[in-house]
Amino acid sequence: MGGRAGNGGVDKRRMILDAAIRVFARRGFHSCRVSDVADEAGVAYGLVYHYFDSKEEILNTLFTERWQLMLDAIVDIDKQDDQSAREKLYGVASFIVDSYRYEPDLMKVIIVEVTRAANSFGRDHLGKIREAYDLIAVIVEGARQDGSFKSDISADFAAMCFYGAIEQLLSGWIFGLLPATEEEFEKAKGLVVETICGGLESAPATVSG
Repeated sequence: MGGRAGNGGVDKRRMILDAAIRVFARRGFHSCRVSDVADEAGVAYGLVYHYFDSKEEILNTLFTERWQLMLDAIVDIDKQDDQSAREKLYGVASFIVDSYRYEPDLMKVIIVEVTRAANSFGRDHLGKIREAYDLIAVIVEGARQDGSFKSDISADFAAMCFYGAIEQLLSGWIFGLLPATEEEFEKAKGLVVETICGGLESAPATVSG
């Protein structure tokens, strides 16, 4: 079908996924057809079906690939034993904010069409979405155990608040409610960590003299 072996097939598949990101971000997943993705990619309609059974499979693939990268990043961040929970959470916030900074269309598609689509794709991927909360909760639980975070706020609740705050930030940029500038991206990382960690920490991180 594809007519090419080796990297050619992989490249065509990637080209279709990249085209789908642009089309889904511009027009919305439900307003698009497979033919729109094919047109955007500059390939024959049938070639899309060579790699994907449906536009739903394309969206599922985009989500699963990107989400796994984030899950892997959170695991790696938590392995930094020389860092405090606050520093680890800053690392998580940085990864997610930078994901939007460098791939805004892809993150728009994931948030608008998947994680916030409670009655469709969000429901289908709830288990995978919860994995992110659970990994963040592991970081919080470590701080609860060593006394640096309050014990009366559960790790699960704190993780949900933390991720929810970051996703709301991304939504603000996606919908033009917040200025999407380099300065704002950097400032937001620290502000979201300060907002959440400030409520979790047993004592202030710094004490003025």
